This record gives sequence, structure tokens and C-alpha cells, in this order.
Amino acid sequence: MKLAKILAAAAAGAFPPPDGRTTVVPQPSERDAGVLAFTAHTVIFLDDDPEWIHATIAGLDCDPLAATMNPVFLAALMTRTGRTTETIDLLTVAPALAGPPPLPLTEQERDHPRVRRALTHRDAVRTWSAPGGLLTVGRGVAGRWEVSIEVDEPARERGLGRALALAARHLIPAGEVLWSQQATGNARSIRAFQAAGYRPVGAEILLHRPPEPDPATETRAT
Repeated sequence: MKLAKILAAAAAGAFPPPDGRTTVVPQPSERDAGVLAFTAHTVIFLDDDPEWIHATIAGLDCDPLAATMNPVFLAALMTRTGRTTETIDLLTVAPALAGPPPLPLTEQERDHPRVRRALTHRDAVRTWSAPGGLLTVGRGVAGRWEVSIEVDEPARERGLGRALALAARHLIPAGEVLWSQQATGNARSIRAFQAAGYRPVGAEILLHRPPEPDPATETRAT
């Protein structure tokens, strides 16, 4: 099964069987690779040898249900692929909402720094601002709609994060769902998204491509 179908089913509440197994599927793009852990079932989306993946997991001295998020396994994946990562995230999802956002938003230019950063992980990126915060929406892993938000320090603890997360649900096409990742230690962000109607689906870690060489640096080196 393709990753996009697995994600669509999970968004609808139909998860892989909790049988303790690991399913390996192809990467949906050269950019997107990673590990997605549901309840007692993991999906690894990576263009690599499934036999190597399963053998490496089986060789770990840990709880089998936790093996695919074990630092030893993740380090082996990064060493083998040359990819890097940042953190394990809680993956959450919410359906689109009709009508305009309840929060006044101003769309930013495409050369906005937040747009440039988001374009390394997403396509069709758009960014809106509100006093004290930003939200970014784009097409991420397997083409899914993804949102991220930023709240300025002085504007925190006032409900702006929840308001931005809720507003984002009005910015995607009707009938679609919106995904968001929150670092598992970022309790403030997790609370904001859940208060805005996003429900937990699983844990996810993305494996990022190594950065492209800087032509200017290579020229100077030669």
C-alpha cells in the first residue's frame, strides 16, 4: 500500500493492524523519507532494502514495539542513507472547516523568510501573519496538507496558537484534512493544536536529505 493511502485511512480513523509489525513502503518522493509509528505498527517510507531494515530491527536489544523509534535504529538509518533528522514529532490531523478564518490574516510575499524555510520541506507554500504570530500551509509528505505556526514570545499564553491552528483549517480545500507535527516535548504546542480540533494519529520522524553543495564554496575551494 502506498503511503498516501495509509495516511488517508489513518485520517479517517482506520489504522494499520496493531500486530507489532513493521511495513516498509516506497518513498513518496526523493525528498520525503521517514518512520511513522502507529499503535503497535510502524510504517517506514524509505527506498531501501526491506530485508536489511527488518534484520536491523530484529537485532536490537529492546522492546520490539519500541524498536523502530529506538535511537540505535534511527542512527543506523541515518548512517546508511546519509540523511539527518531533527526530532520525533507527534503527528496530528484535523478536517477542513468551511468559511473564512475567524482570525484576521495577512498573506505574506513568497520571498518571506518563513516561506523560504518551509520550501525545503513542502510544496505550494503560503504564509499568513496575524499580530504576534505566523502560520504556514503547504503540501508536505505524500502531498498531504501540512501547517506550522509560530507565536512571538510576548504574544504567548493568550490563545493565539490555538487561534492560528484553527484558522489554518479554513485555508485548505473543502473535504481535505490538515496535518501538523508537534515536537513531543512541546506541551504548549500540543495543547494548542488539540484545543483547535487536531487529534493524535501517531509519532513521526522525518529523514532529511543532506544539504546541496554551495557552488560558491566549491568554486572558492578549487
